[in-house]
Amino acid sequence: MTVAATGTDRRTAPTLHRGELVVARNRKWDGTAHWVVPGRYLGADGFGHWIFQGTGEFISRPGAALYTASDAVLLVPHDGDWVATFYDAAHPDGVELYIDMAVDFAWRRIRPAVVEFHMIDMDLDVIRTRSRGVFIDDEDEFAEHRVRMNYPAGLAAHLEAECASLAVAVTAGLAPFDGRAAARFTEGRNL
Repeated sequence: MTVAATGTDRRTAPTLHRGELVVARNRKWDGTAHWVVPGRYLGADGFGHWIFQGTGEFISRPGAALYTASDAVLLVPHDGDWVATFYDAAHPDGVELYIDMAVDFAWRRIRPAVVEFHMIDMDLDVIRTRSRGVFIDDEDEFAEHRVRMNYPAGLAAHLEAECASLAVAVTAGLAPFDGRAAARFTEGRNL
């Protein structure tokens, strides 16, 4: 089940072509800007849309900007209220997978060969690192924002349940968290 903050389903992506620029624009529930991350479209499969985000890309959010230190592959699923970012072994903190709970997906072509992907980041994360394994993060931020930004009770409960299910799926190595992203790194590096 997908929960859209606007009450509309805007998951349908425009026709995308391999290598096109996809700019992921994240915001928070109250509309404030969050991360902006560029990448190159790899293609879609039964799980969703795959986007390569290379080393040395400039990414930013209010109060922070940096050049990425490792390659990443973003999976925007066809179903579910989350996006997954897979990282290569060069990630400086040993992060292998970072799943953001997210809603209100929207795609928009802004000019030829450039598409924006929008989402609302809902705080909760499922993370897998080399040192800690799989864990749920930012539960305190979710609790704070739930009150301050007035998350609907049904949405909050749905996100907590989906987050817990994702943690189980990642721990068990279920698809798409079963190593299939490795081939996408190779594809992205060969664009």
